[in-house]
Amino acid sequence: MTEFTKRTVSPFRYDIVGSFLRPTELKDARAKYAKGEISHDELTEVENHAIVDLLHKEEAAGLHAVTDGEFRRSWWHLDFIWGLNGITKAKADEGYEFNDETTRAETAKVVGKVSGTNHPFVDHFKFVRDHVKAGTQVKQTIPSPAQALLEFLRPENIPGVKKVYGSFDDLTADLATAYQQVVKEFYDAGCRTLQFDDCTWGTYADWNAHPDHATNNLNKDQLNKLEQQSVDLNNAVLNNLPADDLTVNTHVCRGNYHSTWAASGGYAPVADTLFAQENVHAFYLEYDSDRAGGFEPLAKVPDDKYVVLGLITSKSGDLEDPEKIKQRIQEAAKFHPLDHLCLSTQCGFASTEEGNILTEDQQWAKIKLVKDIATEVWGN
Repeated sequence: MTEFTKRTVSPFRYDIVGSFLRPTELKDARAKYAKGEISHDELTEVENHAIVDLLHKEEAAGLHAVTDGEFRRSWWHLDFIWGLNGITKAKADEGYEFNDETTRAETAKVVGKVSGTNHPFVDHFKFVRDHVKAGTQVKQTIPSPAQALLEFLRPENIPGVKKVYGSFDDLTADLATAYQQVVKEFYDAGCRTLQFDDCTWGTYADWNAHPDHATNNLNKDQLNKLEQQSVDLNNAVLNNLPADDLTVNTHVCRGNYHSTWAASGGYAPVADTLFAQENVHAFYLEYDSDRAGGFEPLAKVPDDKYVVLGLITSKSGDLEDPEKIKQRIQEAAKFHPLDHLCLSTQCGFASTEEGNILTEDQQWAKIKLVKDIATEVWGN
């Protein structure tokens, strides 16, 4: 019988991406707060209760690295970006376009020099840190630096950038510094597992696959430049971590909103940039549908890095056939060592507060399925 390396740091053989369905009482409290019916302190109390309850459930499910479910956020990415200095919450010209729906129209605008000191998410991390059992790791999820940059490239946001900065290169330099500041504050608070969530690569892959895409006004050279700029920006943070014992992974997907999706296309067009160049410890990759393409691009991932196969969908409560999932893991192992593979859902269960279309019981059944399959493949 093959002996596999025991995982003691993220990623683990059975893992999660980060977000969980918001409980009804939390959704109700957020709605009341938006109407001015309760105070921020009252909302925080509801959030605290919901997060502690979630942490108990995650630990009971056997997860080795847990999150706060992103319960204090409305969006997986915008809330973090809004927490940077020099950024303000703003109404967007239009929402993000998904296959079946358009999201709420919100964005983040540059209104001053960007920095990352005293980010509110650090206190969010501390709360989770103080409410887990000894030995349970806390995974902090934030959007990648490249994801923040892409938000500022929205047409309605460019004038604000130009008003504050001489060029986007100047903004990019400040973004890198801001992220380094936030990461240092997370580290000082005890964070040792950080995850960069990143939809930029799914977007770039889609633009490569569909050059006439309505939202793509870039030629091939411009797209290649943007891809390189994105990986260079992420690496500017990854290459300047506060210490070697901080593990930083990345999660790449093609959109996850109310059980629908935004982008389509395999990893091949971005593999030479993302897989071969980005200096993360592991790649959490969407692989729950044909839209993600085949496993062949995994050959571009260095053998010493981990790939977490997102073979279980979080978009539906229907349970996958374990035998088919195990077969797909073996197919992936033809292109990346089996000892450096893990298993998770393709994304979280609620990248925005709306959540995907499944029940909480189905959510936990999905996590149990991930654990059961991973245990069969890699043992305990």
